[in-house]
Amino acid sequence: MKKETAVKIILFAFFTVVCLLILIPFYAVTIASFKPGEDLIRYGLNLKFDLSVMNFDNFVYLFTGDHAYFTWFFNSVLLTLVQVTLTLLVSATVAYGFSAYEFRGKNFLFICVLLIMMVPFEILLLPLYTLTNNMGLMNSYSAIILPGIAGAATIFFFRQYLSGIPKEIIAAGRVDGASEYGIYLRLILPIMKPSFAAMAILNGMNSWNNFLWPFMVLSSEHKYTLPIGLKTLLTPYGNNYDLLIVGSFFSILPILALFLAFQKYFIDGMTAGAVKG
Repeated sequence: MKKETAVKIILFAFFTVVCLLILIPFYAVTIASFKPGEDLIRYGLNLKFDLSVMNFDNFVYLFTGDHAYFTWFFNSVLLTLVQVTLTLLVSATVAYGFSAYEFRGKNFLFICVLLIMMVPFEILLLPLYTLTNNMGLMNSYSAIILPGIAGAATIFFFRQYLSGIPKEIIAAGRVDGASEYGIYLRLILPIMKPSFAAMAILNGMNSWNNFLWPFMVLSSEHKYTLPIGLKTLLTPYGNNYDLLIVGSFFSILPILALFLAFQKYFIDGMTAGAVKG
């Protein structure tokens, strides 16, 4: 057996095991969502597929009971769409400025962006909370959207992607009489589609699963996002594990659908961002 063939077999076996380890929790949650709460309390999460106990009672009760699941779901969708859209537009514009123009302090500002990437968000919680409270933004979606608009990691990724685009494209646009705004909109943004898809998925996942910061700033139940709403199912008087699992099952589907729809662009964008620059 050739050495290359043996390496391929080992890699295939390794990634197969990794895929199974990733899929097993999702499979367990899917099976558990069809089981009654008594079985979950008694046996916990398990991989046994038993048709005799399968039912849709959890789904019916979650959507028709006294839980505002649809409201939480809609809030998460709205916040994710707005935050991802603004983050991509602002970050791409900033990254284009770093890549296409020369100005005093450019390198220093980019180093600041890199330093921000290294600061854990938890360190910023207290000053960010104080600033949000002083600005009167508590219990509003603006408090969630505004801090994440200029994402340092997204700016860095876009800048690395743009650094691989030939500067002759921008020069040709200027020769043809296009404005700087027109060059950015008509020439640069279409080229950035793969990177936009990659960052849309990553930022969408972060926004969709964001729990800590929204939990700190939102106090009205009708404004809760899905992660916060699911937490309300855990109470000191009893835990609705069956509803929690069903809600978690449905919360996974949008991100999974987003990745499946844009996986080609995601892979292209991540690969290009890794090798360009």
